[in-house]
Amino acid sequence: MEGQTPGSRGLPEKPHPAAAAATLSSMGAVFILMKSALGAGLLNFPWAFSKAGGVVPAFLVELVSLVFLVSGLVILGYAAAVSGQATYQGVVRGLCGPAIGKLCEACFLVNLLMISVAFLRVIGDQLEKLCDSLLSGTPPAPQPWYTDQRFTLPLLSALVILPLSTPREIAFQKYTSILGTLAACYLALVITVQYYLWPQGLVRESGPSLSPASWTSVFSVFPTICFGFQCHEAAVSIYCSMHKRSLSHWALVSVLSLLACCLIYSLTGVYGFLTFGTEVSADILMSYPGNDMVIIVARVLFAVSIVTVYPIVLFLGRSVMQDFWRRSCLRGWGPRALADPSGLWVRMPLTVLWVTVTLSMVLFMPDLSEIVSIIGGISSFFIFIFPGLCLICAMGIEPIGPRVKCCLEVWGVVSVLVGTFIFGQSTVAAVWEMF
Repeated sequence: MEGQTPGSRGLPEKPHPAAAAATLSSMGAVFILMKSALGAGLLNFPWAFSKAGGVVPAFLVELVSLVFLVSGLVILGYAAAVSGQATYQGVVRGLCGPAIGKLCEACFLVNLLMISVAFLRVIGDQLEKLCDSLLSGTPPAPQPWYTDQRFTLPLLSALVILPLSTPREIAFQKYTSILGTLAACYLALVITVQYYLWPQGLVRESGPSLSPASWTSVFSVFPTICFGFQCHEAAVSIYCSMHKRSLSHWALVSVLSLLACCLIYSLTGVYGFLTFGTEVSADILMSYPGNDMVIIVARVLFAVSIVTVYPIVLFLGRSVMQDFWRRSCLRGWGPRALADPSGLWVRMPLTVLWVTVTLSMVLFMPDLSEIVSIIGGISSFFIFIFPGLCLICAMGIEPIGPRVKCCLEVWGVVSVLVGTFIFGQSTVAAVWEMF
């Protein structure tokens, strides 16, 4: 892509977005992308393999998804360069117009809010199971007050999550992302090793089914795959924070990140499914004995992994509120002295507000499973639909050869159609489960 003139037949390089500080190395970008993708979906992959009907159908779904996932990341990097914007919602608004931009902001905020709630719920569940495991040797009695989620989760949020979420730039998250990625790798390693060592007390289903019950069941796991590899919301912010922002380099970063995630997800999915077959739990750790010390460590490290990805989601959700604050101040609706939304006096209240709202939803709305199940469908907007629309709109303003332009427009249309199908299928399934 480098070295092409605007009249050449490829995608020309564009000026770098100027709104973000270029402080992120390529390796840091890889780790942040990986950590954004290696979230709560890791626990669900063995169940997804079971639902798809076996290893081969699930692998096919994963490989097809990977093509669109990498494509979406590359398109978002290119769209950020074309539009000169430094946030996902800014790119969509700049290329697709204010109407679609407002739709993107609304979906973006709701999606990230629900993801934050899901992450806190997973952290709370892991803490609860950990306390149960540590106290399992005592006689049956009411659990101590300090093991209740209503105490442990606010305490963890105040002492750990909130300080990690306050930095101004996403580049800071590269340090915690390394730790979170290693913790996710440990979970995949434990599930793989447990299959071969077969510890005492582990019951395995003999001869798990290796063929799908129907093609409908194969398609139904697309939302789970999408939720697992969901890192596209962070793509623009990561790209704009990198030292080297050439499109070919960003494509390499995207491919390496998703291939590493694919390896971790595949090991977890394959060996979790081969171990428990169709009896595997939606949370793979629930299928193992609770008193196994290896599983207890895995539970702790997985909670650490989710704690490190929550600040990334909060950073992205806060960016939407910061954009709204900036526009409000420019229109005279707010104090001009606080017009810079990245300043401490604006950033800190928004951070505290986000943590408080998501924590309250977890503590006071105990049954969120139906709402959270729609996340996989909403994520299709950010993985398929909005990148496809950005690509189509960029072709309308870019001087590109007609043949290349036609191919890219067709790919944009295909991305939009695939995303619409996944959103419709997952939303209908979620609504059906609710009623």
